[in-house]
Parts: sequence; C-alpha cells; structure tokens
Amino acid sequence: MQTQIDRLISAVSNWSAALFVAAFIVLPGMAAAEITLTFGTYAADKPTDTVKKYRPFLTFLSNRLSDELGEQVTVRMSIAKEYEQGIEQLAAGDVDFARFGPASYVHVMKKNPGVQIVAMESKKGEKRFKGVFVVHQNSTITELSDLAGLSFAFGDELSTIGRYLAQSHLLDAGITSDDLHAFEYLGRHDLVGEAVGAGRFTAGALKESTYKKLVAKGVPIRVLASFDNVTKPWLAASDLPAPVVAAMRRVMLSSENEEIVRRVSKNGFLEGTDADYDLIRNAMEQSEAF
Repeated sequence: MQTQIDRLISAVSNWSAALFVAAFIVLPGMAAAEITLTFGTYAADKPTDTVKKYRPFLTFLSNRLSDELGEQVTVRMSIAKEYEQGIEQLAAGDVDFARFGPASYVHVMKKNPGVQIVAMESKKGEKRFKGVFVVHQNSTITELSDLAGLSFAFGDELSTIGRYLAQSHLLDAGITSDDLHAFEYLGRHDLVGEAVGAGRFTAGALKESTYKKLVAKGVPIRVLASFDNVTKPWLAASDLPAPVVAAMRRVMLSSENEEIVRRVSKNGFLEGTDADYDLIRNAMEQSEAF
C-alpha cells in the first residue's frame, strides 16, 4: 500500500514540475513576453525637433534593454506641450521614464519624492553646461545692469535657464521685475531667441545649443553673458520596477555605448544624485524675489 502511495506522490510531483517548466518555455510561434515603456518629456524647442532628437536613442535603448532583461522592450513617446504637463505625467506615473530640465526635476520631486535619477547627461565629462543671455546683434548693451528700463523675454515659467537661473542672475545684477519696462514668458527657447532677433524684446535667456542653432539659421543675436546650468537628469517613475531601472542605468552608464547615445548626450551619461541639483534649488528660491 505504501508503494502505491509513493508512486502516486511521485507522479503528481513530476506532473507539477513539468507544468512549472512549461510555463517558462516559449515554443516556436509563441510570442515572447513584452514590456512596454512610455518615455515622457516636454517640448523645450519645436515638438518635431524633439521627436527627431530622441527617437534614434530610444530605439537603441529599447534594443539594449531587451538584451538586458531577456524580454522584448518597446518604448513609446509622450511629448507634453508644456513643462507643467510633463511634470504631472511623471509624478503620477503616467509615463515610465523621462528626460527633464533641472528645475522640472526639483518640481517633480516635491510632488512625488519616489521619482529616481537613472543618470545625468555628461557635457565633456562634466555635469555643467551653459545658458546664455542674448541681445540683438546690433545692440550696444554690454552689461546685464544695462537692461534696466528695457524689455526681456523669458522661456517657460518652469524653465531652469529660461526663468529661474535667468532671474537669479538678473537679481545679482540689480535688476528686478519692477526695473524692467516689460517682460513675457514665451515658452520655448527658440521662440525667445527669435523674438530678440526680431526686435520684439531687448534681451532674453536660452540654452547655448539653441542659440548656436538660431545663429546658424541667420537669426541676428549675440551673447551678452553666459552662466552655468546643471546637465539634465533622466528619471524613472516611482512605480517603475527595480529590475527595469537597474537595467536602464547599466545601459546608460556603459562605457561601450554606441555613437547613437551621443546624439542625445554629447559625452554619454554620468551617475547623478539629488545633491547635484542644489545649485538649481538655490536659484529657484532666489528667483522668488524677482
């Protein structure tokens, strides 16, 4: 009797083991497991330029993540029209990972402290790059303090360069909003540069890379002054599974990344911490006095 029971237990055990193994076997013709991730950002320049800039890298990233995770990874894009919308999407987990400006990172962390830094972009091996104040090419202005009584074009109201750092440096030069004849928030960096070139505003603030593109297109502007900014963080939503975040970090920090990575970040990526953005927090606090 005991022998019959042992045989029955053995049969059941073998049958259970077979089912367990079968659950992890992908037979020919069967689809492998898939992971779909949504990448979010906002249009600091033209939306079409944003898509053109990111799509090659996101394709590369999805291929490398597929290798790392052993599952097919597909990455979709979600481009918010405004900074605030992009911040809300990441804070709420409506997108899985995102590329933000430093000030937007500070804002999203206030809404959801669980958001994680995957990596920071590198600029020639450093975590800093330049923002610029521009004036018309024919302007006789030589100092920021000369802008008293004149007009100024800012970017988005949540922009690191286009608002917070610009206002911080204007305050250092003794210029407050009361000292300006007029100012407006135009949203995108390219719109700021074009407005100054067209003579609609005396000066404006934008990122250096956009300034160079505009000059190459013939927009008549020149640099009045430059200032430091912290490179952009790539962020993971608070509910993105830890293995996916770890795999993404391994791919982005790899020393073997192909040239495609450099289309987004000139020199790849660096490890980042929350403290890297203290410069921006200070500027944001100071700008409240503008």
